[in-house]
Amino acid sequence: MRLIADTTDRSLGSLSVNAIVAAAGMSKGAFFQHFPTRAHYVVELHRTFHDEVTSRVDAATRDLPPGLKRLRRGIGAYLDACLELRTTKAFLFHARADVQLAQHVASRNAQFAGRATADLVTLGWADAPSVARLIVAAVAEIALVESESGRADDRLRRAVLALVSDSERLVPGRDTPPVIGD
Repeated sequence: MRLIADTTDRSLGSLSVNAIVAAAGMSKGAFFQHFPTRAHYVVELHRTFHDEVTSRVDAATRDLPPGLKRLRRGIGAYLDACLELRTTKAFLFHARADVQLAQHVASRNAQFAGRATADLVTLGWADAPSVARLIVAAVAEIALVESESGRADDRLRRAVLALVSDSERLVPGRDTPPVIGD
């Protein structure tokens, strides 16, 4: 984690096995006993990061029924965790382009979207799973903006919640909105 924080570009290319083993005080052989490739290490870093974030979201939402309050707390816990761990989040953003990590990113995104779906159904969204996917993408973007600035962006946090709480236009039985480009 310190290596990522100390690296200015925080890209996969900047995190070499040599730098990792030097910082950890271990041999390359020991590294490769635990991680067959550097990509395996990045996958583990991703898993560890998201396990911590998920734990914080769980703690913040555990006793709440589905709805806006639970969604708000979950988004807040996620963003607060990403902000606290912002060097890792920034690094992992760059790692999304890595083919071996893409399936793990998609799996975590689906996990968070699944959690948000029940909240969105309670709020009256007709196509809650699709809206949940968009909310996950919006929250990930907010996490990146906050990571870059080093502070919470209350304006963006309020905006994403305003989007989901105004579900009136998409309640079943009402007109569906036009497709973008129509």
